[in-house]
Amino acid sequence: MTSMTMPLSVPPLRPASLAVVAGLACALVIGRSLPLNMDAIATAIMPLCAAANAEGSALDKVELITSHALPNVPGKRVTIVRVTYGPGGFSRPHRHAGSVTAYVTRGEIRSQLGGGPVETFKVGQSFFEPPGSTHLVSANASTTEPAELVAVFVADEGAQLTTYLE
Repeated sequence: MTSMTMPLSVPPLRPASLAVVAGLACALVIGRSLPLNMDAIATAIMPLCAAANAEGSALDKVELITSHALPNVPGKRVTIVRVTYGPGGFSRPHRHAGSVTAYVTRGEIRSQLGGGPVETFKVGQSFFEPPGSTHLVSANASTTEPAELVAVFVADEGAQLTTYLE
């Protein structure tokens, strides 16, 4: 079994982006102090708030668990990785080569594919990403607890598994 740790990288944010995110974060704090149920609003703006920390979390990492050529499917490879997000951790928008099935092993993961809804997956739940899908949101749903998933890729031999979007 091979083990490798690769830190997730996040591009720097522009000052205007930081100002917008800071304003949204302040609105969220004020909204939370109101006697209204703000969960729906918090869920809607949380992907923007997560971007306030340009580094994500120092605990964000991707670890290779194993990778094998599929002898019964020439030219294809199965690769399994563990993705760990620290509190408030996230990945910037990206695409994966081939098909991906993710299984949540710790905490809760927020995910959004293409123009679909933002969904939250808990321990024991899984989700599927068809080839070529745009993964707009991939983040820890908690700002206080870590989260983890195991992802199984089936892709072409030699393919770059993750491509970050500009």
